[in-house]
Amino acid sequence: MKRHEAREQAFALIFERSINHDPTEQIIDAASLSRDIIIDDFAEKIAVGVEENEETLNARIEKNIRGWKMNRLSKVALALMKLSIYEMMFEKDIPVSVSINEAVDLAKKYGGADDAPFVNGVLGSVAKELVEKESHETAD
Repeated sequence: MKRHEAREQAFALIFERSINHDPTEQIIDAASLSRDIIIDDFAEKIAVGVEENEETLNARIEKNIRGWKMNRLSKVALALMKLSIYEMMFEKDIPVSVSINEAVDLAKKYGGADDAPFVNGVLGSVAKELVEKESHETAD
């Protein structure tokens, strides 16, 4: 499975978890048993990583959605931002631009008209923040 397809699977898992609040592993098991869907290893790693780091990811999002409240965001946009920010923070082999572009593409496919530009803006802000943080850490 291509990374793009695996990322789309990861998004579906993260989105489903935001709706029914079941643990990611339970969602994966249900998909495998009831729908004969095989979840890609990369998709599972990302979805589980998002679940395990939810507080950190939510804090990053809250810091960068100036003027918005988390509970007012679309579940699609929120799931995609969590996925992309997780990749930026924990999957260092994935270029930040690829992660952002993939999230924006998925927002265009699954979200409302305003989701893609909103996701792009927030992720751009988070990426800048992370680069600045790394610069300070390497300078120290």
